[in-house]
Amino acid sequence: MRNWTGTRVLILGAARQGLALTRYLVRHGARVTLSDRGEPEALTEARAALADLPVRWALGGHPLELLDQADVLCLSGGVPTTIPIVAEAQKRGIPLANDTQIFMEAAPCKTVGVTGSAGKTTTTTLVGRMAQETVTSSTVRRPRSVYVGGNIGDPLINYVDEMTPDDLAILEISSFQLEQMTLSPDVAAVLNVTPNHLDRHGTMEAYAAAKRRILDFQTPDGIAILGRDDPGAWAMRGSVKGRLLSFGLSRLADGFDGTYMQDGLYHLRDGNAYVLLPINRAIHLPGDHNRRNVLAAVAIGHAAGLRLDAMLEAIDNFHGVPHRLELVRELRGVKWYNDSIATAPERTIAAIRSFEEPLVLLLGGRDKDLPWGDLAGLVRQRVDHVILFGECAGIIGKAIGSPGGRLESLTRCEGLREAVQKAAEIAEPGDVVLLSPGGTSFDEFKDFAVRGESFRTWVQELS
Repeated sequence: MRNWTGTRVLILGAARQGLALTRYLVRHGARVTLSDRGEPEALTEARAALADLPVRWALGGHPLELLDQADVLCLSGGVPTTIPIVAEAQKRGIPLANDTQIFMEAAPCKTVGVTGSAGKTTTTTLVGRMAQETVTSSTVRRPRSVYVGGNIGDPLINYVDEMTPDDLAILEISSFQLEQMTLSPDVAAVLNVTPNHLDRHGTMEAYAAAKRRILDFQTPDGIAILGRDDPGAWAMRGSVKGRLLSFGLSRLADGFDGTYMQDGLYHLRDGNAYVLLPINRAIHLPGDHNRRNVLAAVAIGHAAGLRLDAMLEAIDNFHGVPHRLELVRELRGVKWYNDSIATAPERTIAAIRSFEEPLVLLLGGRDKDLPWGDLAGLVRQRVDHVILFGECAGIIGKAIGSPGGRLESLTRCEGLREAVQKAAEIAEPGDVVLLSPGGTSFDEFKDFAVRGESFRTWVQELS
């Protein structure tokens, strides 16, 4: 844990992570400047939240002269490393950090980190439930307290000062956060690596390298968990410095430990110990990708020392996370699902494969420079009606082409609300209406959660 007293820290981004980091650093004696591109009137709430702290604000941009009074530059998750002020900081030799890196430096307890292109929020949340169940059901009470956060929920830097060595911290970590990190968690999981955020990282090689950093700084005492069924994650096994566990629906090769499926049943292997996992009826989430998420959570929980009975209980009580294949309602025989988290074509592909029913699919949002070809091919094989909306409707429509075969219609709408109304006109009893956009929400909404909440509201308003 470094001594921050008197250190001049420049933080870029005054959202959730930036505010939390500012509070921590000021509390520990740092002299903080918080810079945001937003204008003062747009940041009234953020400024009020820090009104009691001696923080210097720099709003409306990130001028390079801010670096003249900076010993460390901290980036919030949404701030690209390619902007001029970051490039200039690197040129001057000013070290980069972020709230997750600084949390990892200060955390006194075991840490678990989960990353991946898809499924990390579901998996992280489920591991957190398993850990909480372990605490409440155990007479030994280890871990003493469980903290879940990082890229979801509260940044854990908010709580690090109250943590003890007996606690457990479970973090979802994004590729944006990993870019600046030089520490790895004790237990590090890479679920999958498929095309995502190429508008930020530029190439798949750069994106994969960012994900791999969760493993790069582990010690020989660390434990890595990799998705065995995903080529991108499994290719990282050569970077594992400590123990390796894997998870997947595929066969587990001799000599490897982890979770797997065999003869329709789920198993955990650890050396010469084999455990049957009676979770067939306990998994309430649709789709093979969610079955992999559950197997990942069991492997992670096992690596973290959680009780098996507590993990099984948590699985049985887990019905998912909002905006991730969330059943909103059934109306006149039509089921409406909210998968607003699907901000990349690969996630939409997984969602489509979760259903056997006829599909009315809502696609759109803002493009991330990702390939649409594979999704377009699956849509033509598996979807009955497509409704396009948002900025990238034209890009997706061009990739899919004209209706034909299984695909009966392709409709274009201006925004999501109009798309919901059109879906209500098209859907018939027995159909599934699926919002799984494939694009980000930023053309119309603040984030995917606001998009999902709006979808819920508009679906509930249908009569």
